[in-house]
Amino acid sequence: MEHIKAISLQHTLSLYGNVLSVVFYDVTTLYFEASKEDDLRIPGFSKDGKHQNPQIVLGLLVSDGGYPIDYHIFEGNKYEGDTLLPVVDHFSEKYHSQHLTVVADSGLLSKRNIELLKERNYKYILRARIKNEPESIKKQILDLELKDKEYSEVQKEHQRLIINFKEQRAHKDAHNRRRGLERLENKVKSGKLTKSHINNKGYNKYLKIEGKADVLIDYKKFEEDARWDGLKGYATNTDLPAKQVIDQYNELWTIEKTFRISKSDLKIRPIYHRLRRRIEAHICVSFAACKVYKELERQLKIKESTLSPEKAIDIVKTIYQVSIQSPYSTTKHNRLVIKNQEQKNLVNLFNLDTNLI
Repeated sequence: MEHIKAISLQHTLSLYGNVLSVVFYDVTTLYFEASKEDDLRIPGFSKDGKHQNPQIVLGLLVSDGGYPIDYHIFEGNKYEGDTLLPVVDHFSEKYHSQHLTVVADSGLLSKRNIELLKERNYKYILRARIKNEPESIKKQILDLELKDKEYSEVQKEHQRLIINFKEQRAHKDAHNRRRGLERLENKVKSGKLTKSHINNKGYNKYLKIEGKADVLIDYKKFEEDARWDGLKGYATNTDLPAKQVIDQYNELWTIEKTFRISKSDLKIRPIYHRLRRRIEAHICVSFAACKVYKELERQLKIKESTLSPEKAIDIVKTIYQVSIQSPYSTTKHNRLVIKNQEQKNLVNLFNLDTNLI
């Protein structure tokens, strides 16, 4: 398995001049079609909504462009924030990098993780939870009055906080808030809301109790929240220009795409294995398949093909090879059977020899 990871890393390094300065990290969960659990397969928070199933947590590290370069599996109830450092450390030891920048989502942002990243001399770019900042920082953010696609910096202790505003994001945020408010209003009218709904989760934060039992909507809080529409924050300890920090973070979608490829096209889950070594082998095979998929995607782009990797794979599945041997000879001749034009186009695209010996 480590050998497979090493091959994948060397190939990726060859694409980037043997230098990787930025890596992207994210976590997903993979569930099992089983009822029994053990010390690895444990029910936990499932990103697939399979909370009743045993699962494992998969931490994946990819390069720019979404090429998988390292991974690690954890117990199914492992808090995702505690997976970041083990995977990054494992990769750093192999790569011997002294100047590695880690890009990750806000779910992995914790004070402890940031301190550990600093201790190990890693640079980081993380999504910031700007609404959870101290009041003095929040005031600075709201006083920026940014226009569409503008960005600015708010200085924090030991790190930079970069704030970006987009009109498109603001419209989406406002739309989601209005929908959340409408749902609350309908529940209030129907009398289905109780004290148990009063919390700070989602749009329930707009609820308040008036008197002894009346549950009402706090419209003032709803309006105040509009000031945050369209704002997004990034925490970093790098010296990169603010625009570059935002661009690097926005590349995090490549790892989300890699997870989608693994789950949908490569059908990495559900997992049916029970023994740990078989589970590890299953993940390793999926990792290698994902690497091949990404290389196919790259080759199609280089050749300026209009084919998607999925379509190319579907065509390949329809191409068969036949072996021919004369009764008067010991030599076997292998041939690819090309039956239609799209098969022929794919074979020509990759200069494949249909006359295989």
